[in-house]
Amino acid sequence: MMSYLNTLLFGVYPYIAIAILVIGTWARYDQGQFTWKAHSSQMLRKKNMVMASVLFHVGVLVIFFGHLVGLLTPHAFYEPFMTPGTKQIMAIVVGGIAGIMAIIGGGMLAWRRLTDPRIKASSTFADNMIIVILVIQLALGLLTILPTMGHLDGSTMLKFSAWAQGIVTLQGGVAGYIADVHWIYKTHIFLGLTIFVLFPFTRLVHMLSVPVEYFGRRYQVVRKRA
Repeated sequence: MMSYLNTLLFGVYPYIAIAILVIGTWARYDQGQFTWKAHSSQMLRKKNMVMASVLFHVGVLVIFFGHLVGLLTPHAFYEPFMTPGTKQIMAIVVGGIAGIMAIIGGGMLAWRRLTDPRIKASSTFADNMIIVILVIQLALGLLTILPTMGHLDGSTMLKFSAWAQGIVTLQGGVAGYIADVHWIYKTHIFLGLTIFVLFPFTRLVHMLSVPVEYFGRRYQVVRKRA
């Protein structure tokens, strides 16, 4: 039973989540571009907004690219420069700092959205849900440091890398790589995949709207009245 559940959650569910992420995002961009925005609430209340937003976004970006590079870079690429244990310690330090930044900023944003009357009145269920889920996910990420400290040889990181690379390259039986890891890791992975599922239906889509054209556009000429 546990083997079947492990295969379902970490061998099948990842592909379902990725499919919903890609197809759902494409469909929303095609059919609902007007809704493709972050729905900023800064105009409603500016107090602590900048600090909270900077802490959250910088922390999340570091964590995101850290996971992306750390999980999808084959071991052979960095083996000449560092051991898996060194890589794991670097991940703990950098990820820990970024995680603390993000959870402080995210907690401030969540508290602001759930308690401020003006912002609460303009927020949707999806707005409230996604910020709470992100804070929980950040907390789980920080909690993974505890079991990781028990084995700093990098063996667990190699398992996660093999699992992630197996998913991307469509290998079979990848769930077996992480069958025996701590439940905190599994909960963190499952919630991360669920965020993929929710991505197309929430404000998270604004992550894909990088204003690249801004850097190449002509300057706007603004003249004052005489």
